Amino acid sequence: MRRDLAALIDHTFLRPDAVQADFARLCKEAVQHSFATVCVNSAHVALCTSLLADCQLPIAATVGFPLGASNSAGKAAETVRAVLDGASEIDMVCQIGALKDGLQDVFIDDVRRVVAAADGRPVKVILETCLLTGDEKRRGAQWTRIAGAAFVKTSTGFGGGGATEDDVRLLRAEVGSDFGVKASGGVRDTASADKMIAAGANRLGTSAGVAIVTESNMQDRGY
Repeated sequence: MRRDLAALIDHTFLRPDAVQADFARLCKEAVQHSFATVCVNSAHVALCTSLLADCQLPIAATVGFPLGASNSAGKAAETVRAVLDGASEIDMVCQIGALKDGLQDVFIDDVRRVVAAADGRPVKVILETCLLTGDEKRRGAQWTRIAGAAFVKTSTGFGGGGATEDDVRLLRAEVGSDFGVKASGGVRDTASADKMIAAGANRLGTSAGVAIVTESNMQDRGY
């Protein structure tokens, strides 16, 4: 491969109608392709931990997903439970309304509670960029860094829009080169993955990881 794309991909399955067979397939694919993590709703972390018992593959759990409008104490409690169930990373949805209102203390406290509950595990903060102005995206990125998270993330994939090159580039410019930027939502082929990486993403969230790495391998072989 031109780069180890698989190592940048959180292999994701967040549909509300997911059944156990979906997670068995997800985990099998993640191991086969050496993805960065499997990313699932927090209720399914324990199952994935069991399915991956013989592997070292990390599990990312979503918290406050997909709206971000739940109580901060509830997000922290959900994080604690996810960690106990085996989560190695946390993808939380921020208080989007607080961000739009410019309520810095509310936003940062929400993130800090989850960071504390994660107990040293990386926390990715989802801004839902499709709902934000440029200034709101910039301050969301800045506040995410101040709050002690590890990544700023574009989207849930459930908010009506996904990652764009412009948004990834904007977020990277705000957080600097030594912070994580995760592009998620609409990354479905090698071309879109390449664009997000070129714009500054160092993690990709997608349910199309298998298709992306398969296409990339074929391109490398000249097909």
